Amino acid sequence: MSFEPPKQDLTHLEKAITSFTQLYPRVTDEQFMSQQDEIIRLGLQAGLIQNFEFTYELCWKAMKRWLENNISPNIADGVVRRELFRLAAENLLIEDVDEWMSYHIARNDSSHRYGMEIAEDVLQVLADFGRAAQRLLAQLQQRHD
Repeated sequence: MSFEPPKQDLTHLEKAITSFTQLYPRVTDEQFMSQQDEIIRLGLQAGLIQNFEFTYELCWKAMKRWLENNISPNIADGVVRRELFRLAAENLLIEDVDEWMSYHIARNDSSHRYGMEIAEDVLQVLADFGRAAQRLLAQLQQRHD
């Protein structure tokens, strides 16, 4: 009898990534944003950052759940985020530990020290987040279809 890990529901992660990847190009489109008044610009930027925050949270939790379901139930218990990302990279879920650490730092900055300066810094880090999250999702889908 072979062990088959439980299928991970990726619906919420997929929707969050789609939402982020659709919103990011609009918020970073200088021509589009210059046509908006300041309140709309700030609202769109704040919305994108909040979207990033929950999409990032879903990403790392999906990594952790996959590792627990497919490698060992306790493999990710109490590990720091860098170690979680190292394990995810070792198992080919992600490509670059440092890249994901930059998203982790941006997530912490955006949620604990929000302000215009922080928002601008976070927006700079997010340029590749959508692609990295899509790659993660593809790996997760490929491994249990």
